[in-house]
Amino acid sequence: MAQQVASTNADSGEDWKKGLTIPPKDTRYKTEDVTATKGNNFEDYLLKRELLMGIYEKGFEAPSPIQEESIPIALTGRDILARAKNGTGKTAAFAIPVLERIDVSKNCIQGMILVPTRELALQTSQVCKELSKHMGVEVVVSTGGTNLRDDILRLGATTHLVVATPGRILDLSRRSVAKLDQCIMLVMDEADKLLSPEFQPVLEQLISYLPEDRQILLYSATFPVTVKQFKEKFLKKPYLINLMDELTLKGVTQFYAFVEERQKVHCLNTLFSKLEINQSIIFCNSVNRVELLAKRITELGYSCFYIHAKMQQSHRNRVFHDFRNGACRNLVSSDLFTRGIDVQSVNVVINFDFPKNAETYLHRVGRSGRFGHLGLAVNLITYDDRFNLYRIEQELGTEIKPIPPTIEKSLYCA
Repeated sequence: MAQQVASTNADSGEDWKKGLTIPPKDTRYKTEDVTATKGNNFEDYLLKRELLMGIYEKGFEAPSPIQEESIPIALTGRDILARAKNGTGKTAAFAIPVLERIDVSKNCIQGMILVPTRELALQTSQVCKELSKHMGVEVVVSTGGTNLRDDILRLGATTHLVVATPGRILDLSRRSVAKLDQCIMLVMDEADKLLSPEFQPVLEQLISYLPEDRQILLYSATFPVTVKQFKEKFLKKPYLINLMDELTLKGVTQFYAFVEERQKVHCLNTLFSKLEINQSIIFCNSVNRVELLAKRITELGYSCFYIHAKMQQSHRNRVFHDFRNGACRNLVSSDLFTRGIDVQSVNVVINFDFPKNAETYLHRVGRSGRFGHLGLAVNLITYDDRFNLYRIEQELGTEIKPIPPTIEKSLYCA
């Protein structure tokens, strides 16, 4: 089965794109997550003119709260432990100071941004390239699942900043291809995931290649105990930023629909027909269910892509790129797609399968309502999910309400 499931009805053509409304750059449509600022401007940080040009050309008008808190401290060279919600501008919060501190006259790796997934690496490197387009900074992305020889060739040329997944860049460091002895900045995005048991030993080995006077910046929405242990071992008097007075985004309205397992597809069809979906992501708890559901959605007559970790990397890249560019309205995904992926036109997230823990729920729901815009999360809850629903509400300090007969469009559409 192909990674793209094509629909046969009119919805699969180009017509639906005419109604695709990218949220406007206007604070009237944004929530406090990104508008409750101190009123700073990017010029206040005395950034290089070329970097400012990239910032404004990217469409950034003024710093968000996490950017206000993070950028000036990071520019001093101090370690940072930052906790902020998904979709509030974390990528620029670390990318801007990293790019500012790079000296393009030196042909060496001076900054490294580590992320847990290949899709996030591609997205983050693209943001860095766009911000630094006038600076002459050479950004290289290096991830598993791609040709090692290509990475060796890229890193053999001038490289100032590497965006990578941990396993591949450690392999290249061991081969002395990626020389990190002058890499003075290490950023860990989605740090809670990077410090999970599968990644932490790799992280600690990577840090051994860095110079003693390196700067480490950690960013995430959730900080489990492993982050505290890492902080005590590797960070030097880190500056703590916590913008998490509440965990879920203010602009995301959350509902649940109590259904039997056999009713889920019918319920999904009803949601598709009643909601004003710009783009949606539908989450399942297993790879097999992702593919089966994508097939069923197509049979119902809706355009649909799917993505999961067992697909070839080239297919994953194409699906992610095409969905982000608006080639399809709906994407069925495993939890591969919950980390940091930024598609601003997604205004609806549907948990076809309810997640087992609060952390996964938080990251899934954070795919809608990006950067202060409005979003909707609908959870299909079976009898077996009822205790998980209650526990996740308690842990996140949020309320997931029963779905009403009619959902007001103003809750999730600008």
